[in-house]
Amino acid sequence: MVLRRTMIKRLDKLNPLNLFLIRRLQSPAPHFTYVNIPMTYNLEEAVDRWIQSNLKGRFYVGKTLDVSSEDKIENLLKIGFEDEKEMSFFMLACPLLKYN
Repeated sequence: MVLRRTMIKRLDKLNPLNLFLIRRLQSPAPHFTYVNIPMTYNLEEAVDRWIQSNLKGRFYVGKTLDVSSEDKIENLLKIGFEDEKEMSFFMLACPLLKYN
């Protein structure tokens, strides 16, 4: 009976975007809200896992290049969300951003 309750609980958390493999976009969408953070080792996979387990909407995570104010090329991680509320929650709650 305990196993059955946990299975039902897991089915309640099923996200249709994950089911159809359309939650994480492969290219940035123009209508998303984006933030660029400095790239460190293994940050892309860690951010992806955190977003998958803590948020529900569509998102984009990918590497990008930018020119800094000192005219140097920087490696950045571009993170975008379709819902602006999820961007706000990500910026406030993600522990991976503390070290950047």
